[in-house]
Amino acid sequence: MPRLAPKKLNLSDSEQEQLQQLINRHNTPQQIALRAKIVLYASSGQNNREIARTLDISRDMARLWRNRWLATWGSELSVAQRLQDSERVGAPVKFSMEQIIELFALACSPPSEHGRPISHWTPRELADEIMFQGIIEHLICPPCWKITRGSRA
Repeated sequence: MPRLAPKKLNLSDSEQEQLQQLINRHNTPQQIALRAKIVLYASSGQNNREIARTLDISRDMARLWRNRWLATWGSELSVAQRLQDSERVGAPVKFSMEQIIELFALACSPPSEHGRPISHWTPRELADEIMFQGIIEHLICPPCWKITRGSRA
């Protein structure tokens, strides 16, 4: 069964010029420059295998960036934005930045300022004080342990 030829990219003169500028610029990250080269080679009619051989990359990478460029066609994104990594998925954030800042401020202050009769924070004492002040409603000790462990030399 014959393989289908990859979709041809039709770049405007402006897009070609912007891609070439990204490649030639000295401060362009190498990943972005490589992606720009992939798109330019794809627009010149090369298939994924030829692009992969020319740039010494995998065919999957050539296919990925050809398809990503096609997927963002017609969007309001700039050329540089179209070559950026996709947002990564992951676990949702557990604590807000304000909570983290308050937690670190508390961990850096002496326990005696908060009525604790100890010289250094223990994970349990720090967790208790964080919950007592209402910074975080429910907290287990491992995150506190990471903070207090970092202060020990």
